[in-house]
Amino acid sequence: MLRAQMREAKKQHQAQLEKMSAEVVEKLQGILASRNARTVMAYWSLPDEADIRPLVDQLVAQGITIVLPKVTGDETMELRRYASRADLEEGAFHIMEPVGESFIDYDQIDIILVPGMAFDAAGHRLGRGKGFYDRFLNAHFSTTHHPYLLGVCFPFQRVAEVPSEEHDVVMDEVV
Repeated sequence: MLRAQMREAKKQHQAQLEKMSAEVVEKLQGILASRNARTVMAYWSLPDEADIRPLVDQLVAQGITIVLPKVTGDETMELRRYASRADLEEGAFHIMEPVGESFIDYDQIDIILVPGMAFDAAGHRLGRGKGFYDRFLNAHFSTTHHPYLLGVCFPFQRVAEVPSEEHDVVMDEVV
């Protein structure tokens, strides 16, 4: 039900999404700079997500290593290096995905930018329902050692409470 509410809210805010995306990017720039991130796992924005594509390109231009997820199966994804938009092709679910070199040096990742349908103040995230991020993060990072997890959303996607289960990964911060 919450996913349906968020889809409707995105339609209602359609005219403001570009401006809201720019504000999200500005906040992310500050956080990334203050944390001195050298390797960032980002995502290539879908049309209804906060558009961080300009930030991704800016970070590459600054010499920061960017890795993006690529869906590899019904329940799996892997990371690939991103250097430019030429590194992308349409993949699973009509999402632009990287075709660059595989990246498995997970200990080098400083920050992970995680999109979501909704987030609450405790950092709980509602994804699109397939569980890709939760499975990936649980498989490659422990609760005692993980990169800084930064949930990315529009302001109206912040809600009082997101239903969560034991396997759901909690964000360190939500922007």
